[in-house]
Amino acid sequence: MLTGIVAVVLGLGLMVLIHEFGHFIVARYFGVRVDVFSFGLGPRLFGVKRGATDYRLSALPVGGYVRMAGENPGDERTGDADEFLSKARWQRMFIVLAGPTTNLVLAIVLTAGLFIHGGEQPTYADQPVVIVGVMKDSPAQEGGIQPGDRILAFAGAENPTWDRIALELALSAPGRSEPVVVERHAQRVALSVKSDVQPFSVLGYPAEPVLVGGLVGGAAAEKAGLISGDAIVAANGQTIQSPYQLSEFIQLNGGQSIDLEIERSAQRQKISLQPGWGDPGDGKPRWLIGINYRFATVERSYSLPTAVVKAAQFHVVLGSKMLNMIGQLFTGRASMKQLQGPLGIVQESSRAARRGFADLI
Repeated sequence: MLTGIVAVVLGLGLMVLIHEFGHFIVARYFGVRVDVFSFGLGPRLFGVKRGATDYRLSALPVGGYVRMAGENPGDERTGDADEFLSKARWQRMFIVLAGPTTNLVLAIVLTAGLFIHGGEQPTYADQPVVIVGVMKDSPAQEGGIQPGDRILAFAGAENPTWDRIALELALSAPGRSEPVVVERHAQRVALSVKSDVQPFSVLGYPAEPVLVGGLVGGAAAEKAGLISGDAIVAANGQTIQSPYQLSEFIQLNGGQSIDLEIERSAQRQKISLQPGWGDPGDGKPRWLIGINYRFATVERSYSLPTAVVKAAQFHVVLGSKMLNMIGQLFTGRASMKQLQGPLGIVQESSRAARRGFADLI
């Protein structure tokens, strides 16, 4: 909770400071006198006066404000040219809009910074969405997605990549029906799938290397001689293109011996093993060979122009989802229980801060 409170104070503090600076700088540009620029609310702790403006730090670091001369209709006015209400209506509109506009600019700048800094991403993240396989009883299977389909459009996004799909789903209400268009045998097919936080459940899974990350002691894989770093490329002569595909193959094989073709140190070799029946720890017994997968990643960062474009796209999607949710709240299609108050903000900020700086941003 303390982590969350600190994260909220820092996060809200930065947002409020930038917001009020937007009002301040545009007000000063149009010649409006600013009497107070306060970081925080409540009693003044200390500050400094420069010109007509008192720059102050106030007791509660959870907000802030800019007080302009003649800002409120109830204030005593002198009619001076430097009062807010003495300015033309279009100038007052720009001053009012400057706060949220600078918040939006800050959001794009911070997100672009994350894209420039970069980090590890799955190898398929920025690739076209081509489906290798579909999970049993998943929204993808129920919606009619088939192996070999290429996603041409999802939730209005044309030719999406896997990371764009993940973004759309992260901002979509669970269970919501999302339109999807696939290319199948050179034809466009319109379908509909139910939203979920897991893209592979909604649309199926992509092709990616099947890498052995770890081994369960005494299990079939270790006994057969598999080691960490091996790439499994085929099972019983069938090409394996995904860890999910191998897991499904093991279950369908029903405990019979499996001949694996692996790649180790750029050389191919064959290994046979006998799956065992057991519970991996989730309370669902099944056939197991005793490996943990290591998913293939690549270090990826972006140039400044590309990062800004990607950041802007992210916030366009986020903003449209927010507006859509507000509309659903008013029409009763979304529950008010999905909203959270200040305590929820603290809790979510705490979780994000523990995951890392990027998540907190």
